Amino acid sequence: MNPKIIKTLEYQKILYKVAHHASTSLGKDAAEKLEPKGDFELVKLRLQATDEAVNVERLKGNAPFGGIRDIRAPLHRARIGGMLNPTELLEISTTMFGTRRLKRFVLAAHEEYAIPMLKSQVELLTENKQLEDKINSCIDENAVVVDGASPELGRVRSELRTGEGRVRERLEQMIRNSSVQKMLQDVLITIRNDRFVIPVKSEYRSSFGGMIHDQSASGATLYIEPDAIVQLNNKIRELKFKEEAEIEKILRALTELVAEQVEVLVMDVDQLAELDFTFAKAGLARELKATMPRLNDRGFIKIKKGRHPLIAADVVVPLDLELGNDFSQIIVTGPNTGGKTVSLKTVGLLSLMAMSGLFVPAEEGTQLCVFDAIYADIGDEQSIEQNLSTFSSHMTNIISILRDMTPKSLVLLDELGAGTDPAEGSALAISILDYIHQIGCRIIATTHYSELKAYAYQKQGTINASMEFDIQTLSPTYRLLVGVPGRSNAFAIAERLGLSRRIIEHARTQVGEEDQRVESMIASLEENRLIAESERYAAEELRREAEAMRKSLEAQQLKFDEQRDKLLEKAERDAREAVVKARREADEVIADLRRMALEEAGGVKDHKLVEAKRRLDQATPELRSKQVRALKKRPERIEAGDEVRVISLGQKGHVVELVGTTEANVQLGIMKMKVQLSNLEKTGNAPQSKQPQKVATTLKRTRDDNVKMELDMRGMNMEEALIEADRFLDESFLSNFGQVYLIHGKGTGVLRTGMQEYLRRHRHVKSYRMGNYNEGGAGVTVVEMK
Repeated sequence: MNPKIIKTLEYQKILYKVAHHASTSLGKDAAEKLEPKGDFELVKLRLQATDEAVNVERLKGNAPFGGIRDIRAPLHRARIGGMLNPTELLEISTTMFGTRRLKRFVLAAHEEYAIPMLKSQVELLTENKQLEDKINSCIDENAVVVDGASPELGRVRSELRTGEGRVRERLEQMIRNSSVQKMLQDVLITIRNDRFVIPVKSEYRSSFGGMIHDQSASGATLYIEPDAIVQLNNKIRELKFKEEAEIEKILRALTELVAEQVEVLVMDVDQLAELDFTFAKAGLARELKATMPRLNDRGFIKIKKGRHPLIAADVVVPLDLELGNDFSQIIVTGPNTGGKTVSLKTVGLLSLMAMSGLFVPAEEGTQLCVFDAIYADIGDEQSIEQNLSTFSSHMTNIISILRDMTPKSLVLLDELGAGTDPAEGSALAISILDYIHQIGCRIIATTHYSELKAYAYQKQGTINASMEFDIQTLSPTYRLLVGVPGRSNAFAIAERLGLSRRIIEHARTQVGEEDQRVESMIASLEENRLIAESERYAAEELRREAEAMRKSLEAQQLKFDEQRDKLLEKAERDAREAVVKARREADEVIADLRRMALEEAGGVKDHKLVEAKRRLDQATPELRSKQVRALKKRPERIEAGDEVRVISLGQKGHVVELVGTTEANVQLGIMKMKVQLSNLEKTGNAPQSKQPQKVATTLKRTRDDNVKMELDMRGMNMEEALIEADRFLDESFLSNFGQVYLIHGKGTGVLRTGMQEYLRRHRHVKSYRMGNYNEGGAGVTVVEMK
């Protein structure tokens, strides 16, 4: 992009705003180097990255970039064999820690909200925990090499502390001496040139032995190293040299470890710079309350309530503009100070921001184009040095634009044709607009020439626009009105300011009839626009109300669905409880039948009783709501012999006899039950050809029945074995067997364990035990019946 255009549209100020939101110097450098791109796919990726960062900040807060430093210079020095100092090594360590923390933050955010671009970026970051721990074990948070960095350093520092303690002890003994104290300027121990000294008054120099290392500014005090501690100071000095040599050895070893990871760390730094820059773009979007524009590459612009990002939000006037569909040129006319130049800059700057992957301060639904270039001639750039007038300056810029533009360019021209004779200027402006229109560029131009208003009406693909002016307040509103040409408003303004009506009327006669018709037409257009705008606002209000109503209905529907689901869950719960109750009643019925069979010694076979129990187990009662409906459909009176259905059991039978006024004996297959009349549903009348007969249920057990005292379950699975055991035990109980045998085999013991657990809860089993040696041992369970 042409640097002159960047400067004209003040794009660099936007970059400063982005850099302000960067957390590291890496991100600031990346932000300041940002350039708009004309590659449609690249711009889409940039915007997607910004959108993902905006969503991360919305869900998880600010990304953690703490501890991350620009370590490119230390890494370069490590690569070429230099030695890094403790501060540089500590910055490398904190950067690795910050890298690991940032990576985990983004991956955690990805689990809540898909951010594929940021995820792929952080996955490229490495986690060299081993190198980080090694540096941290040698250098503390104050960038000091710790004693534990090496055994030798620990030993040297221990000796050094011991030596310094001895020196201080000797000097303290000396300065506590009363004869020495009178020669001292201050009773204290200090250090000069890394050697311990004491301050001695200059007049006692001749009587106080030792080496002078320094003196005060006035010369009254001499800092003397007494002869008694010279050897001790020499020993300390020697230990300090050893300490420095050992520290250098440690730092070189750490530098070599860093040098082995230089390439990986450099790539990490590049990724961190890009990530910080991406989150800085999200910060700018938050500051400007910006939205992500929809992109296209067909030259279409639709700005909805767009705001100039460098104008304060409380004073900026939103811009609505559409270009590139029905018309490719907009001619903006009207007086100065109305906001024409700001509108031009807003369109250009928002386009540059979108092409840089930045959100734009506009409402949702804003569409911007990725142009191959944006050209602008805005402002008065006359040059005294180059002897260029305003007109010459504009022409120089326009000639350059006409030479470089392509059909995929956006051209912004301010005060087209200004600075010369109006007749020639307007003709030249029309010719330039025709040429640009033939090329196919998108163009927005401002002008004062009324001839261009007629040009915009007549030219296909061109439309007039103007800046709104409030006649009542004599001030511009800075609103761009597309489709309405500008009016001079000179007569109205003069009249409001108090100019004599006689003078104004005389002035009106000097204006040509054609110009008066044009002004009247423009006034009519403005009136129609105000009416249409009022109706549009009313329609938008109705749309908002309809949208609110739709959301309310959706909320009610959601609440209804939740209540319905809860009712269904309750119905299923009630149904399960009803099934459990029905099975319990069935078990009681079977028990009653068996008791009756024993008492009456009837002729009912055992397999019929088992089959009856199976049918009752599979019986599923209907829900209460269905029962209520069934009761409402039963107006008929029930009499003996009627075909009926027992509602609670879902079984059909016939009425044997009525018991009082509320109950009846009902025959259900082989069973006869006493049932409440309210629990019966009539399904058919009694047969007329026959009288209802009382059916007796008898149970007959003879010695001819082939009932064995043992059950062989070998080869069965657990489910089959339980079914057969249940049938076998029922038959054994009805046959009055005192003891029976269950043959399950030894095997893995699963069948034996499951069967004994089953016997423990069986109502007909008194006790059980393992078979004796002569009974089959562990392969047989002996059951004693009740």
